[in-house]
Amino acid sequence: MSAIPSSSQSIPTGEGPVAALASALEIDASCRAPVLLLFVCAAKWLVIGSVLGMLTTLKFHAPGLLADCPWLTYGRVHPAHLNVLIYGFAMQAGLGVILWISAHLGRARLAFAPAIITGALLWNLGILAGVVGILYGDNTGFEWLEMPRYASVTIFVGYLLIGAGAALTMHQRAERRLYISQWFIIAALFWFPWIYSTASLLLVAHPVRGALQAGIDWWYQKNLLTVWFGFTGLAALFYFIPKIARRPLYSHYNGIFIFWALALFGSCGGIPPAAPLPSWMAALSTAGAVLTVIPVFLVALNIRGTVAGDCAPFRENRMFKFFFFGALAYVAAGFSGAATSLMRVSKITNFTWYVPAQMQLMLYGFFAITMFGAIYYIAPRLVRAEFPRQNLVCLNFLLAAGGILFYSAPLAIGGVMQGLALNDPNKSFIEVMNSTLLFLRISTLGDVFMLLAHLVLLLNLAGLLVNALRPSARAAWVEVTKPVEVAS
Repeated sequence: MSAIPSSSQSIPTGEGPVAALASALEIDASCRAPVLLLFVCAAKWLVIGSVLGMLTTLKFHAPGLLADCPWLTYGRVHPAHLNVLIYGFAMQAGLGVILWISAHLGRARLAFAPAIITGALLWNLGILAGVVGILYGDNTGFEWLEMPRYASVTIFVGYLLIGAGAALTMHQRAERRLYISQWFIIAALFWFPWIYSTASLLLVAHPVRGALQAGIDWWYQKNLLTVWFGFTGLAALFYFIPKIARRPLYSHYNGIFIFWALALFGSCGGIPPAAPLPSWMAALSTAGAVLTVIPVFLVALNIRGTVAGDCAPFRENRMFKFFFFGALAYVAAGFSGAATSLMRVSKITNFTWYVPAQMQLMLYGFFAITMFGAIYYIAPRLVRAEFPRQNLVCLNFLLAAGGILFYSAPLAIGGVMQGLALNDPNKSFIEVMNSTLLFLRISTLGDVFMLLAHLVLLLNLAGLLVNALRPSARAAWVEVTKPVEVAS
């Protein structure tokens, strides 16, 4: 990876405006089918996952809801909801963004497009089989790896095909200089098959014994959340924010330091301080989590320096709000994760509502909302059409941002109160649980907002495709219905 002489770095744009425009049209044409397939499938799975998540939340208010149906018990619906959110939406949307950014930064057409489409179809087939398997009761029991083996193998093969297309596009790039987003993309492409195959091998195919299983599962979750989602989301932020703000990234060298710090320290966290494992493992995990504060701070510094206090992007570009909110959520989740890795904090927050609040802030507040902005930026350029109702884009942002705030903030506050009460020997467990019901009910409002946001996203994508296909359909209709001239 070649170094850049100056501390700031602008996005490569080709050799001139005409050449850049022509190449952008060709690149978008090559990306159209694979990337749109990933985006549309991701949006559909997001709605399905939201329905499952809403059902999961309602069971806390009405435990007898659908209790007679084994397929819809909490123990099956909750892991199905998480797997749909992670693999159905987040990873598909992330792969679509990776493909598009890789092609544009490399000034090369997307390579291996038929194989990428095949990989996307296999990926969705694997998710469908996995979700049905989980709801049926065929569950591995390991968090974020609940899908049965037949689904995992299908998903893995699909990823290899998509990843091969992205890697080949990188190899064939005309722009040889590497932008910082490409560093994150290359690492993310190779990181997932490593952690997914390792965790599946040691937990499902040839399971290790005892408490080490929990350690491997924590390691997998931390790597997927902090490294894969972190690298992919930061690649999008470092690409789109400078592009929309029309100024180079504040510091390329900060970006390099963030990359190496997250790769070294972000991958070794995730194990709670009081985990039943050798003490050196928990100590190493805590040290790695605390050291990630440095790259998180540098992310905030880089984005603040790039924007430079200019509010014009907020007013002129609807997508900028998604990226800026995602950056704020990343910083908040990063500092929160470092704090909860400390023993004094963990003994209060562990096993409380604070844990899902923090995880959702990172997975949804940072990654999902960043992907929403990327989809709204990329999709119109792929089909050369505009969204039929631009105000629905703003509505999507308000619903998504409001949803994650209404979800995470009450659960975080309630989780701290819950942890303090659990450490009070004078309070019974039932009293502690009853004291958190108010916060849980408020968080349900966040689930409702997020479900509405996801419906708006799917509606916007459907309207965009209708707008793009309407001229072709109208021309075909005119051609079919025009009168036939009869020779005299």
